[in-house]
Amino acid sequence: YKKEFHSGVLKKNCGQYAGKTVREVKDTLVRDFRKIGAADSMYDLSDAVVCRCMTPCIVKILSDQWFLNYSDPAWKEKAKAAVAQMKVYPDSATQWFNAVIDWLKEWACARTTGFGTPLPWGKGWIVETLSDSTIYMAFYTINKHIRQHNIKPESLTHEVFDYVFFGKGREEKLSEKSGINTELLRGMRSEFLYWYPFDLRVSAKELVPNHLTFCIFHHAALFPPEQWPRAIGVNGMLMIEGKQMHKSKGNFVTMKNAVEEYGADATRCALLLGAEAMDDPDWRGENAADIRGKFESLRKVALDIIEKDKIDESGHLEKWLLSKMQQRILEVTRNLDELKTRTALEIALFEVWNDFRWYNRRKGETESKAVQEALEVWLRLLAPFSPHLCEELWNAAGKENFISLAEWPRVDEGKMDIVAEERENFLVDLIEDTLNVLRATKISPTRVCYYTANGWKWRVYRSLLEKAIQGEVKVNEIMRDLAKDSDLRENMKAVANFVPKVLKTLSKISHERKTRLSNIEIENEKEFIESALSFLEGRLNAKVVVYSEEDQMRFDPKQRAKLAIPGQPAIYIE
Repeated sequence: YKKEFHSGVLKKNCGQYAGKTVREVKDTLVRDFRKIGAADSMYDLSDAVVCRCMTPCIVKILSDQWFLNYSDPAWKEKAKAAVAQMKVYPDSATQWFNAVIDWLKEWACARTTGFGTPLPWGKGWIVETLSDSTIYMAFYTINKHIRQHNIKPESLTHEVFDYVFFGKGREEKLSEKSGINTELLRGMRSEFLYWYPFDLRVSAKELVPNHLTFCIFHHAALFPPEQWPRAIGVNGMLMIEGKQMHKSKGNFVTMKNAVEEYGADATRCALLLGAEAMDDPDWRGENAADIRGKFESLRKVALDIIEKDKIDESGHLEKWLLSKMQQRILEVTRNLDELKTRTALEIALFEVWNDFRWYNRRKGETESKAVQEALEVWLRLLAPFSPHLCEELWNAAGKENFISLAEWPRVDEGKMDIVAEERENFLVDLIEDTLNVLRATKISPTRVCYYTANGWKWRVYRSLLEKAIQGEVKVNEIMRDLAKDSDLRENMKAVANFVPKVLKTLSKISHERKTRLSNIEIENEKEFIESALSFLEGRLNAKVVVYSEEDQMRFDPKQRAKLAIPGQPAIYIE
């Protein structure tokens, strides 16, 4: 079929179509045959249609069917304009919405059986499910007024809705005709304007090809641009133990059973950690049980911090911990704003916990007031995900009000300490480099020697760092610039060998961290490592000694010192 479509040629007995390829003439022939009544369309489905309750479905073609004309080019353009001015979560769904707008054609919007909203102008017809409820958010804004004041359906005329939603008409005249007093009409209009446009609507990705896109079409058709949706979020479909959830197959978990078995907080967080964006979350009982165990451990950690006496202490590690908390506030807030709930929870629970663990390993105690302050930030970051546990711990910390009413933490610029953070980053990298050597050599160390870079290497490093932040670094250009430095001329051969190593190291560092490093003063690496000797010796289970590359009396049997780079001391292990 494919070969004939592309290369087949119609014979002489095909009249005006003779001599043309099938590909060229197909659409023209179909249009002409329809025009003269010689052809019609037949719709078929690729597979049997089966309801999720496993009942076979019969597709019924109805006469006098009503359609929504999504083929209208002008309507499509308005719908695309609505998408362009809204925020879509995740961003990748934006292209999908536009693609659906392009291919949507006439949509059968009514049916004659089942439950639904009666089609006002078609007796016996009801609006089909996906076409219905696309602007019900607008109705929600005034529903309370209708219920509180027992407004009858007969009073809700087209003119009333035109006034409430569009501001058309005079209140006094509408009041006389509808029986709704002017003050109530103004209240309904005010309520609508307060809530509209809606800020966010979230639904499953299976509704992008229909219901959610219909929502965009209908808002674009009925409302002015300032009332179009501000944001739409799209999420995946829940799976159970790696399989699609089906009531008919029995693989489903009720909310009540999940909460009774794992607790509300663990259930919430297991769901949140299951997926992000349009990925399908996979509920697994073992994951929920694991989260429940982590929360029990977290409760013990937090209570231990709360119950200890607090001392005023503001050393390097306290500054580091409070600075890290400012960073975590930024990260969690940013991810929540982008509806990246899994990432936000991972940071709020696991990354912050890692910060506390690191502090405990380095400090060996949690009696500082700074730890209590950091804990209070941690609980507020975690409260949206684990509200019950956080309320309990907030109360245990002596807080009178609910944590749910507490202000969301804000970044305190005065507590951001880049130097403290980078010093600890340096220590983390140093330990990881040492462990990599141990893994590669399979040595059980008795002594670890570190060698910090000498002065001229720092001058070169700073110069290369500034160039790397600005953009691509060309070795020949940087060498010319370095040669102008009188203090480096006598070491130009060593500089030439050193530059490529630094550039390779800098290429592995993010632009953000390069910028951070450029904004801090050079720290004495040897002095800092020596201040952490007991921690390093405990971590590596070996004697640790630190030398400067310039130290002529250093112990360096393998001449490792010459390999030292700023931020990356050379290592010798025996």
